Amino acid sequence: MKLRLDKPAIRVLGIAESFDRTLNKNSIVAGVVMRSDFVVDGLAITKCTVGGMDATEAVISLYRKLGRTDINAMILSGCVISWYNVVDLNAVYEAIGLPLVCITYEESEGIREYFIKNFPDDWQARVEVYERNGARCAVKLWTGYAVFIRCLGVELNVGKRLLDKFTLHGRIPEPVKLSKLIAKQVMKFVSS
Repeated sequence: MKLRLDKPAIRVLGIAESFDRTLNKNSIVAGVVMRSDFVVDGLAITKCTVGGMDATEAVISLYRKLGRTDINAMILSGCVISWYNVVDLNAVYEAIGLPLVCITYEESEGIREYFIKNFPDDWQARVEVYERNGARCAVKLWTGYAVFIRCLGVELNVGKRLLDKFTLHGRIPEPVKLSKLIAKQVMKFVSS
C-alpha cells in the first residue's frame, strides 16, 4: 500500500501503552485514530500482560477492534512495551497490511542482558523477535528533535515525513501522545 502524504487528511492509528507492574498484571494499550488535520475520529483500548509475550496480538487486536478501512498508517510507540513484552513488527505489518513506523526516543546500549536477567525461561524467544524487528535508524524531525525509527511498508524518508506531519512540537507525534495520555488515565482508573 502506497502512503500518500500529500492527501489533506490522511489517518494514522497511534498506539501507546501504560503499565505499573506493582499494581496490575496487565498494561493498557490505547490507540487513537487521528487525521493529519489533528481531528480525532477513533479510539480503541485493549490490554496485554506485563512481562508477557502477547504484545503483538494486543496491537493487532486493537487495530481490528476499530473495524476501519480508512486508516493509512500506524505509528507505534516502541516495540518493547509492558516490561519487556516484545511486539513482532513484521507480524503486525503482515496482519494489518498498512505502513508501520515504530518510534523510540532514546539510544540504548542493548536489551539482551535484560531479557536474560528477567526472563531466564524464555529470553531467547524475546531476543529472536526483537532482532527480527531490525535495527533502528536515527532521524531528525522538523522540530529539531532526534528520534529512532523502524519502518515497514515505507522507506525511511517517508516514515520520517509521516512523523513530521503528525508532530506539532517536541518529538512525540500527536496520535501517540494522546494514546499515551489515555492509556495512563485508564491504568490509573483500573488500578485504583
